[in-house]
Amino acid sequence: MADSITDVKGITVGSWEDEKALTGCTVVLTGREGAVCGVDVRGSAPGTRETDLLSPINTVEKIHAVLLSGGSAFGLDAACGVMQFLEEQGIGHSVGPTVVPIVPGAVLFDLGVGDYRVRPNRESGYLACKRAGLEVREGNAGAGMGATVGKLRGYSHCTKGGLGTASLKLKNGFTVGALVALNAFGDILDPQTSQLIAGVRNNDGSLLGTEKAWQKAKGEVNLPFGTNTTIAIVACNGEFDKGRTTKIAQMAHDGLARVIRPVHTMCDGDTIFALSTGEMAMDVSAAGYLAQKVLSQAILRAVYAAASVPGIKCCRE
Repeated sequence: MADSITDVKGITVGSWEDEKALTGCTVVLTGREGAVCGVDVRGSAPGTRETDLLSPINTVEKIHAVLLSGGSAFGLDAACGVMQFLEEQGIGHSVGPTVVPIVPGAVLFDLGVGDYRVRPNRESGYLACKRAGLEVREGNAGAGMGATVGKLRGYSHCTKGGLGTASLKLKNGFTVGALVALNAFGDILDPQTSQLIAGVRNNDGSLLGTEKAWQKAKGEVNLPFGTNTTIAIVACNGEFDKGRTTKIAQMAHDGLARVIRPVHTMCDGDTIFALSTGEMAMDVSAAGYLAQKVLSQAILRAVYAAASVPGIKCCRE
C-alpha cells in the first residue's frame, strides 16, 4: 500500500507544475476500461467541466480521466490535452472513426499567488498524463502548487495549501483512496487534537483563525469572490452505478467539514468527484463513510506536505 489514491487498482496520477509561476494541474487516469463517476458540488463559486454529464439521469456511464487544475477558469483548457493523450492511446467511447475520451474536471483560483499570466493549458494536461504513475507527489505539486488556505485577511496573512492523498483497505479487499487540491477560504483543524494547524495569521505570523479574524473585523470584511476552492477525487474498487457513486461523492463532503472551518462558503467552489472501478460489491453507505475518512486525511497531508513560497508561510512555520 502506497497510502495514496493509486492503491485503487487501475488508478494512476500525473502532475505538471510551474514552480516559478506557482500553478499546476493534476490528472487521475482510470485505465482503458474507464470508471463510473459521480460528482457533488457544494461551494457557491465552482469552476467545472462535464459535470452535467455525470448526472445519474444522463447517458454516459464511464469516464476516462478527471482533471484538477489551477489557473481558475483558464485552467480548464488543460482537459483538452488530457483528451488528446487519451485519444492517441485509443482510450474513450468509440464513435466510429475515433474515440471520445470523457474528462470531467474542476479548477481552483491561484492567480493571486504567482504569475497570473501563466496558467495550465493543453500542453500542461498532456504532460501530466505522460507523467502518470503510481507515485503521487504531495504538497507543492500539480494543482496544489499555488494553493492556499485561510484567506479572510488576504494572501499576506494566509497559509500554504497543497496537494494531498490517502487511502485505506479493508480486510475484504475493499479499497478507497482520495486526492485533494486544498485551496480553501477557511482554516484547517486537526480533528485528533482540535487544534488549528493552518489558516488566517496575525501580523506576527502566528495563527489567528477565521472566526477570531471575523470578530476583529466586526463584520466589515469583503469576501474575495471565487478565489478559493477545495477540489477532490475519491476512488474505490466497489461496484456501483452512477447514482450510488454520486451518493459517495455527496457523503465525501463531510470529510471536508471535518477539517475545514468554515467550508462551502460563497467564495469557495468545493467540488468532489467519486470514481468506482467495479471490482467488488460493497455497501454504498460504508463506502461513503470511508471516503469521508480518507479525504479528511488527504487534506491534512496536503497541509503538512506543503512548503513555503515567497510571502506565504507553510504550517511548519
